[in-house]
Amino acid sequence: MNPLLRVRAEGQQVWLDNLSRTLLNEGHLARLIAADGIAGVTTNPAIFHKAIAGGRYYEEDLARLKGEAIDAETRYERLVIPDVQRACDLLRPLFDESGGNAGYVSLEVSPALAHDAARTVAAGMRLKHAVGRDNVLIKVPATPAGIEAIEQLTAHGVSVNVTLMFSLAHVDAVAEAYLRGLAAWQQAGGEVGRVMSVASLFLSRVDTLLDRQLGEIGSDAALALRGKSAVAMAKLAYLRYRERFHGAAFAKLRSAGARPQLMLWASTGTKNPAYSDLMYVEPLIGPETVNTLPDATLAALGDHGTVARTLDRDVDAARVQFAALEGLGIDMTAAGKRLQDEGLRQFEEAFAGLLELTA
Repeated sequence: MNPLLRVRAEGQQVWLDNLSRTLLNEGHLARLIAADGIAGVTTNPAIFHKAIAGGRYYEEDLARLKGEAIDAETRYERLVIPDVQRACDLLRPLFDESGGNAGYVSLEVSPALAHDAARTVAAGMRLKHAVGRDNVLIKVPATPAGIEAIEQLTAHGVSVNVTLMFSLAHVDAVAEAYLRGLAAWQQAGGEVGRVMSVASLFLSRVDTLLDRQLGEIGSDAALALRGKSAVAMAKLAYLRYRERFHGAAFAKLRSAGARPQLMLWASTGTKNPAYSDLMYVEPLIGPETVNTLPDATLAALGDHGTVARTLDRDVDAARVQFAALEGLGIDMTAAGKRLQDEGLRQFEEAFAGLLELTA
C-alpha cells in the first residue's frame, strides 16, 4: 500500500504544507487528494510569497488589481482567497465524508496583528466570512495576545489552526484557551460540533536551536542528546493531548459533540542533512493527529517511508530526554519563547515581501 495511505490507516491525517495556483490549475493538488489521501492544506505568508513571486498564473490578476484603488493587503487577499476557496472545494467531499474531522484549508491572519487580540479577532472573523467555506481554518499565532484571540474566535464558532507553538507551555495554554472558548460557544447556544481546531507544534526549528546549545556545552552527555528534543517534545505533547481530551476536562463537551483540538506536527522538513529526511514523520505516527508536510518531505514519505504506529512508543525516553536537558540548564519554555519570536519575525518579513509584490 502507498505509505501515505498507510499513515491514514493509522489514524493520522497528512496535510500538504503548500498552496499555489500551479498546484490547483495543473491538477496536482487534486491528484494528491485522490491518489495519496492528502486530507488538508496549510499555508503561511512565506508559502504565498513564493507562489505569487514565481507563479505565472497570478500575473494577469495582479496587474488588474493594481489598477484598482485598494491597498496592498487587500490586493494580496483578493489574490489568495480564491486559491483557498478552490482548495476548500477540492477537499469538501472529504470534509463531508469525515463528518467535519478532515478536509480543511488554513489561511493566516496578518503577522502584524500577533500582539493585538482585538484586531486578530476582527481579522479572523473577516477572513472566515470572505472565504465562505465551512472547511476553512483561520491561523492565529500562539502569542499571549493570540491565545486570547483563539479563545474569543472559538467562542464565536470560528475554527482555528493555532500556529507558532514551540513548547509544552504553548501546548497547555492553547488547549486551555480552546476549552474556554468552546464552553463559551456552547453557553451562547452554539453547536460545538461545528468547531474544529488544530494546534501546530513546530519541530525542526526546536532541534536546530537545541542542537546548537548542546554543541556549545560540548560534553559527551550533551552531544548525545542532539537530534532528539523535538520528537521527545511531540510525544509528550501527545500524552498531554490524550490526558486532556480523553479525560474529565473534556468529557462534558465531548458528550455534546465537541471535537478535540488535534495536535498537528509542523516544520517537519529536516533542516540538518545528517538526519533522516523523515525524522519528524516516522516516529510521530498515531491516531487523532495531523502531520503537515512540505513537498520534499511528502515525496520522501511516499518513496521510502516506514509506517507504523509510533507516536505513543518510547514515551519514557522522551521524559528522560527532557529531564536531561533540564539537568544541563536548558529551559525549554524559554527556548520556545525565543523560537516563537524568531518565527514571527520570519513571517512578518515574508508578509512585508508579499505586500511589496502587491503594492
